[in-house]
Amino acid sequence: MNLMSSFGWICFGLITGLLCAQSSDSGEGPAEDSLRTMMLTSKAVRAAVESFQPSLVTIESFGGMSAVQGRIGGIRKQGEGNTTGVIVSPDGHIVTSTFNFIQRPPVITVITHDGVRHVAELLGRDDTRKICMLKINAGRMFRPPPMIATEQVTVGQWAISIGVGYGDVNPAASVGIISAKDRVGGRAIQTDANISPANYGGPLLDIKGRMLGICVPMNPQSQAIGAGVEWYDSGIGFAIPLAGSEELLKRLQQGEQIAPAFLGVRAMQNPNGKGVWIEQVVPGSPADESGISKKDVIIQINQEKIQDMMQLKKVLNRFEAGTRIDMTFTSGETGQSKKIQLKLGRVPTPEGETKPLEVPKIR
Repeated sequence: MNLMSSFGWICFGLITGLLCAQSSDSGEGPAEDSLRTMMLTSKAVRAAVESFQPSLVTIESFGGMSAVQGRIGGIRKQGEGNTTGVIVSPDGHIVTSTFNFIQRPPVITVITHDGVRHVAELLGRDDTRKICMLKINAGRMFRPPPMIATEQVTVGQWAISIGVGYGDVNPAASVGIISAKDRVGGRAIQTDANISPANYGGPLLDIKGRMLGICVPMNPQSQAIGAGVEWYDSGIGFAIPLAGSEELLKRLQQGEQIAPAFLGVRAMQNPNGKGVWIEQVVPGSPADESGISKKDVIIQINQEKIQDMMQLKKVLNRFEAGTRIDMTFTSGETGQSKKIQLKLGRVPTPEGETKPLEVPKIR
């Protein structure tokens, strides 16, 4: 087990030791009981990792542009080095994180569990969930891994993150628990198992080897393309569930690019009460085109009352570009309440920044 796993295994040992110290049914002392339980649980973790390995792939990307200047914790920057992926269809579709695909690299290869290297094509991407879809033509069929629905995931259960992002023959593994659900706009589950460049794009497993989600770098406070990597080795990591997401996977297979929602206002807490007071409206933005003006106060989106700026960000983070929402606001000029429907847009590309390359659709 490499150094990345040490923290998880220390916590794992402490927890199992405490649990077993409480047991007095057997005739053995707590030390022997604890040791036996640790060995059995460790065996179960190894079995879970080994059972999943046929679905695990190493992804190599060459060329393209890195979106992050500087390295992450002294290790590497996005777009540099190997990353991990998971085969999710019999015909070779692979889901991974967007960590190495902020800009489309010209050459992508995938190494499957049998050691064979395949050329891969980048299809769709979802920048709200930080995942993307690749496709290989291996000339054989694969067995997708078992997945567990989010409804069956419980806070406090074991979680195992694995990955082959450093190019090792055996995957790196880290053990922790599920610490929260419905995080980052309701899209992610949270874990204290180590999530790092070694396993971005790899799976988060339960103790039975079923996939809970795809490990990704995320930041609950930002939807920026490169956000999340700064939390590397923080003890807070995120995974995107795929069970029950057939429609999302289909969209990615068809080459769709799903972007975070953009309203187009700069706002602050309403000094006169509840709601969010508009300081500035971006010209040409969805807010501008819908008639929202400076000094208006947003008080409701769909069925949810907007109390403050934090809640506004939280609500908007649930949506993706192209989503239509109902918004209620108070006019800064007349004081009258207005209800409108608007279509959220995409964050505009800053002037002078290279736009992401178009992703081709499957024909």
